[in-house]
Amino acid sequence: MNIIVIIMKKILFITLLMIALIDFSSAQDLWAVAKEPCPVLNSPDFPGVFGGADGMTVRTDGSGLIREMEWIALPGTVFELLGEYDFGDHKVYNAKCEEYQYGSLLFIDSRFVEIKSDKPKERVKKCPARDEIYKFLDRAVGEKYCWGGDYIDGIDKLFEYYAPKGNISDDLKYKWTLRGCDCSGLMYQATNGYTERNTSKLINFGDAVEIAGLSAEEIAAKVKPLDMMVWDGHVIYVYDEHLSIQSGLSKGGVVKLDLLETIQHIMSTRTPVNDYNSGSGERFVVRRWFNE
Repeated sequence: MNIIVIIMKKILFITLLMIALIDFSSAQDLWAVAKEPCPVLNSPDFPGVFGGADGMTVRTDGSGLIREMEWIALPGTVFELLGEYDFGDHKVYNAKCEEYQYGSLLFIDSRFVEIKSDKPKERVKKCPARDEIYKFLDRAVGEKYCWGGDYIDGIDKLFEYYAPKGNISDDLKYKWTLRGCDCSGLMYQATNGYTERNTSKLINFGDAVEIAGLSAEEIAAKVKPLDMMVWDGHVIYVYDEHLSIQSGLSKGGVVKLDLLETIQHIMSTRTPVNDYNSGSGERFVVRRWFNE
């Protein structure tokens, strides 16, 4: 399809969305609760992301990432609804969420949530037992990297609600259904949403492990299983005394790697510090959050 036609269709779609928005600010408060894993975008353009102008495309950037993705809200997540776009057989809600406060606009498809007129109780965050966390981490090894992903099995209903207009590759179906996870999404799903969703908050999550001035060998000897080696942009987890685990774009997805070599690689470009907020430059911290 001619690129000019595609651009014009996109401009028309965005214009229609702006016209179609119904603002709830002066109406009775409305709420929604995720009744299943619920994809949350920073754009109302679900059809443009999952299908595109030709109905056969997932919108990605130069790295193959769906930048409109924010996260996948777990069942029970509560949203306050601010407005809606009516697509006839479903709606897309502009929403906000106490669980996810990172300054982004949030949009959800009505088919993934249940509407409530009264404010529901927030989802209870309870950390699973160690064995349950490790059971999930082991199952996740080999899954692909997915920006904004925290539900490694993917959301098949996206393939139903925004069905492609023809046959697509398995790789594209992985992207279409958001299969896999990103770095913080790995532990977010492993703990059923107990840990913070993004690294900008994980840098302060739990307790600091003092690592300033230590060598890679000393840090490897000091960390404990499930500690987070984190900076604003990426997080790697201590699997045990020998291994680390992470979901990395450059790694292709979820992998276990030698712990000492992982720390040495981090320290080739970053300095260990005790408090991320009081430092500057390329740095990382270790945060201890798991207690039996």
